[in-house]
Order: sequence, then C-alpha cells, then structure tokens
Amino acid sequence: MFGPVKKIARALRGQTIQERELAYLNGAIDRVDLEYRQRQIDRGMFSRGF
Repeated sequence: MFGPVKKIARALRGQTIQERELAYLNGAIDRVDLEYRQRQIDRGMFSRGF
C-alpha cells in the first residue's frame, strides 16, 4: 500500500549534498580538474545554503 507513496516521495525529494558533490566530481575531465573540484568541495561549495 505504501510502496507507490514511497516511490513518489523519493522522486520528488531533492538531491542530498553528497549526491550533488558526487555528480560534480564525476563531471571532471582530467586529474587536474578533479583536484580543483575536490578543493572547491572542501571549501564548502555545496554545504552553504542557497
């Protein structure tokens, strides 16, 4: 009974900070870009509120 409700809730929920960080890191083109992105995350790029 609650299965479809859970699926809808999961679909409507926004991405977590960890999911956004991982997607950002996965978009790196090379090692230098990856290191730059890691530094940005370490500085709090995604942890700040909007």
